[in-house]
Amino acid sequence: MPITKKLVSSSFKGWEDKKAAFLSKCFYVSGQYNSVDSFKKLSTEMEKKEKDYKEAHRVFYFAIPPSIFVEVSTCVKQAALAKKGWSRLIVEKPFGKDSQTSAELSHALSELFEEEQLYRIDHYLGKEMVQNLMSVRFANTVFEPIWNRHHVANVTITFKEDIGTEGRGGYFDSFGIIRDVMQNHLIQILALVAMEHPVSLDAEDVRDEKVKVLRSVRPIVANDIVIGQYGKDESGKKDSYLDDPTVPKGSLAPTFAAAVLHIDNSRWNGVPFILKCGKALNERKAEIRIQFKANPVALFGDASRNELVIRVQPNEAVYLKFNAKKPGLNSDTVTTELNLSYQSRYDVRLPDAYERLIYDVLRGDHNLFVRVDELEAAWAIFTPILHKLEGEKIKPEIYPFGSRGPTSADALTSRYGFERNEGYVWTEKAKI
Repeated sequence: MPITKKLVSSSFKGWEDKKAAFLSKCFYVSGQYNSVDSFKKLSTEMEKKEKDYKEAHRVFYFAIPPSIFVEVSTCVKQAALAKKGWSRLIVEKPFGKDSQTSAELSHALSELFEEEQLYRIDHYLGKEMVQNLMSVRFANTVFEPIWNRHHVANVTITFKEDIGTEGRGGYFDSFGIIRDVMQNHLIQILALVAMEHPVSLDAEDVRDEKVKVLRSVRPIVANDIVIGQYGKDESGKKDSYLDDPTVPKGSLAPTFAAAVLHIDNSRWNGVPFILKCGKALNERKAEIRIQFKANPVALFGDASRNELVIRVQPNEAVYLKFNAKKPGLNSDTVTTELNLSYQSRYDVRLPDAYERLIYDVLRGDHNLFVRVDELEAAWAIFTPILHKLEGEKIKPEIYPFGSRGPTSADALTSRYGFERNEGYVWTEKAKI
């Protein structure tokens, strides 16, 4: 097997019956990213594959550093566009490092390609449960009347990893956790949770509403953010972030961040949106937690708040925490749940996020991709605080590898009214 096909197939898991057919369609062309001649060579090879087709479209996936987006785009434009069909570009994050660099990149790409040809990919928008947000919100009349400041106490969107940088610290250090996760993955989820009802499910109608709500979010201020960096674990066996040989000595890059965002509109005024993300934490999970206000009449004093939890990964699920009478001869209440667990309810393979998104590119569906004005609105929220943290060289709080993160993060969320139910643990239900 040629080395390129061996490399491609090394990541396959299962699908043995389809592997050979897929690999037969793979080929590799070596060249320089800034060489027009190299892209002419690539185009020539593609034309050989296209000669038997009346139409032949081309998709270019930019899984490359953003510093070379423009050079590669220029070469594609000059030498590799489809001759018998459309050409589309998938641009992988990060989309710049702040408002200015993002705007410069967007302007440069717009000089070469139309907005309808560009697909700014955020793979979290392809996650099954992120897509399910629209259905949960707008296909169930039970939720819409309570999806507002009158009933919701707070919303928490969490992304946790139980591993460190794993030798990728050199790349990670130039961005940090806020740019790597919060400014894109978590802010996109926030937009879907908080946006108004779109006119239709067409891409532009959905993205119009996302832009509107993002423009209503105040820029983050220093009093509403906690940053951290992981140290060794309590046993001393797990390395700290600074122990990674690819990380610059004395780096202040945060590997954890918790921020409170405020939306200035009639639906969400006064409701804190808490975004939390970090590496080297106590577990791996991503979830959306909508915590409702307590009952104003405390008939059952031990009753905890209701919560709607949408678990993005792992073990995709939607469950509603509610209070019920504890079985027995007393009147005590216990927290339980109405639970939709995908593994136990559906006997179906959930498509990978990238699988779904690339399929949408082929169909020309922009619904799950970031529009340029949406990108501008997202950067406006984070650019001031990023400049402050980096300009003033603010030190992150050190937290142990494998912990829940900095203790200051719990103090921040508690200050904004988030209540943690220590006695309740959700568990995945086994398939019957």
